[in-house]
Amino acid sequence: MIGKWKNNMRQWLTNQMELPADVVADLPRITMIGHIHIYIENHRGLLLFTDRELRLLLKNGQLLVKGESFSIKTILPEEILLEGKISQVLYLEE
Repeated sequence: MIGKWKNNMRQWLTNQMELPADVVADLPRITMIGHIHIYIENHRGLLLFTDRELRLLLKNGQLLVKGESFSIKTILPEEILLEGKISQVLYLEE
């Protein structure tokens, strides 16, 4: 009951106040520049990092980035900038 009310309230706020859906729904914002940079905001933490794979925890699942020659250029509590040759970006639901 309360969960449904929260979802309805979020949707109403998004529509009425013209707020971005990623802010209200706590979704990740992903910005890619070609296949060499990916900037991810609003993640919940770094789960795995190798030179070929990055896995981040999200509110509802995980984000998996695959490729090669990865290096983390910037990492903050809710933001990360990854550089390398990106071949796949996958959203893994819980």
